[in-house]
Amino acid sequence: MTCAHCRAGGENVFVGRMVRRELTRYRRRGPRGTTGQLLDALRERGVEGALLLDIGSGVGVLDHELLAAGAVRAVTVDASPAYLTLCAEEAERRGHADRLEQLLGDFVDLAPEVEPADVVTLDRVICCYPHMRVLVGASATRARRLYGVVFPREHAVMRFGVAVLNLVQRLLGSAFRVYVHQGRDVDDELDERGFRRVWTGGSFLWQARLYERVERSHPNGTEFHVSTRV
Repeated sequence: MTCAHCRAGGENVFVGRMVRRELTRYRRRGPRGTTGQLLDALRERGVEGALLLDIGSGVGVLDHELLAAGAVRAVTVDASPAYLTLCAEEAERRGHADRLEQLLGDFVDLAPEVEPADVVTLDRVICCYPHMRVLVGASATRARRLYGVVFPREHAVMRFGVAVLNLVQRLLGSAFRVYVHQGRDVDDELDERGFRRVWTGGSFLWQARLYERVERSHPNGTEFHVSTRV
């Protein structure tokens, strides 16, 4: 499936000065908010020697920090060429460009070509995708151990803000939209694919979650998944 929203919308929204300001802010202040929380949770579970797949990587905050924390390699996927350019620039500046691979486009389209990773992250990404179950399902199949996400809370304040933002985008003629997906639907999709939630964080507007793959052997030798909600 090709997501025209992700390609046309994302390419046109995440460009130029806005993206450069995001990188400058990261260089000055480091990881902040729910991104920083997710990073702490991932470091606590251990990323030494891990392969990272970062979907909707932006300027690569998770990639740069986890490579510094011991991850052996990172693969970034983004629909915005501007984000990928600045992510590569920062990787070069930090001296780990040789451990960074970049892919441009909609991850759902690219998924069959992407190798499985120990850690898969989607930081404020599923809210930019209309087909949440398709994206989460495709990305979960590439995760061997950990799966981290940050997405909007479902309360009225966030829904109102998203409605206003989408109205502005529509008036500007942009295809970009933001979506508030149900947290229980994210849990259910990952539960079906063998993950349990092991950590929950967030802020007033955003929720952050970390899942771990759990597999058990049935006495007859087959594999089945055990779900435990946290």
